[in-house]
Amino acid sequence: MGITKRALVLGSTAVAVSAVIVTGAGLHLSEGQAFFRDSPKEIVDEVWQIIDRTYLDATFNQVDWKSVRKEYLNRSYTNKEEAYKAIREMLKKLDDPYTRFMDPQEYRNMQIDTSGELTGVGIQLAADEKTKKLTVVSPIEDSPASRAGILAKDIISSIDGKSTEGMDVNQAVTLIRGQPGTKVILGIQRGEEQLKFELTRARIELHAVKASVQQSPEGQVGYIRLTQFSANSPSDMRKAVEDLEKKNVNGYVLDLRSNPGGLLYASIEIARMFIRDGSIVSTVNRQGEQEREEANRRNLTNKPIVVLVDDGSASASEILSGALQDNKRAVVVGTKTFGKGLVQSVRGLGDGSALAVTIAKYLTPSGRDINKHGIDPDVEIKLTDDQRKFLITNQKLGTQEDPQYTKAMDVLNTEIKAQRENRRAAS
Repeated sequence: MGITKRALVLGSTAVAVSAVIVTGAGLHLSEGQAFFRDSPKEIVDEVWQIIDRTYLDATFNQVDWKSVRKEYLNRSYTNKEEAYKAIREMLKKLDDPYTRFMDPQEYRNMQIDTSGELTGVGIQLAADEKTKKLTVVSPIEDSPASRAGILAKDIISSIDGKSTEGMDVNQAVTLIRGQPGTKVILGIQRGEEQLKFELTRARIELHAVKASVQQSPEGQVGYIRLTQFSANSPSDMRKAVEDLEKKNVNGYVLDLRSNPGGLLYASIEIARMFIRDGSIVSTVNRQGEQEREEANRRNLTNKPIVVLVDDGSASASEILSGALQDNKRAVVVGTKTFGKGLVQSVRGLGDGSALAVTIAKYLTPSGRDINKHGIDPDVEIKLTDDQRKFLITNQKLGTQEDPQYTKAMDVLNTEIKAQRENRRAAS
């Protein structure tokens, strides 16, 4: 059984803009909203029931989930806010930063078209699974955050002087987002350094696909930078590849660095543009059942590919790079990716609130579980923080001043040459 086209959004991260985008582990958007009765206690029980039926870990983090229900239903709740507080307290027992409750405002913030214009500073955030600290997955390209030099893996320690200790992603996004022209001060921990960034919120236009023709010793090659997996990404990618094929490029560099993910179906459709046969991704729930997506023999090119990744490449980026790597369709260059391999289901509740619950994990075609580990590159080349800051703030990614890009071009030229020699030998 295939994965429904628009059912899964990969994401456990949120974008600090005028609305939240969930982007790092998969999300299933339920079409129907659950029935909500007037008693606040009913919504507590409804959340418990959803966890009981669908949560990935059948042991509930070694918690006696039946006794949890008894504990929380024996309480009295005079209003919904008390119920919301109890729900968050109950979910903490699972020790899962991706299973979380959203009040109506937080849920409205999340419901946004991923291809639209956003307002804010342009930071993708996630709660680190081990430390629970608010961590930057990646800054959005050409946003106030990227121009200021905020980097993937930076820890946000304070927002306008308020400590983020114990703060969840939704609360942080609410504090960071705001009207264009207003300012926010972020305290950043980067290794042993403590930094402060004053950012001016702005409107951010998201252009997911940027493509160009580059010259190389083996002739023209296509360079495609994909910054997110939005609703329009597959059609934009198809157009980019078709245009580059018409220009007779000899191979491709696909740059997924600092791409935090997005829609699962977008990563599958893009993988099919490069892979003719084979598996792309599978999902496994607590019963061990698998849904597997396959290539459909409608690829747009068989030419050599090099994929660029880094520690800001997450979720859908890892699905695409993992599929290309496992099918031996591309050489992966850069550094180990972020490591987001869990799938959440978002269930709208009748009062306008919602629950995101971890229901499955996804695996690469070879069966790799990359959660907390990531995709290891075939060719590792690291950048220093100073190099990354220079490339991002000066928009030098994908130029001769970019060591990872120049290495990718070297690898691609080797692959193009090898393909030509194999064709000569075959003829």
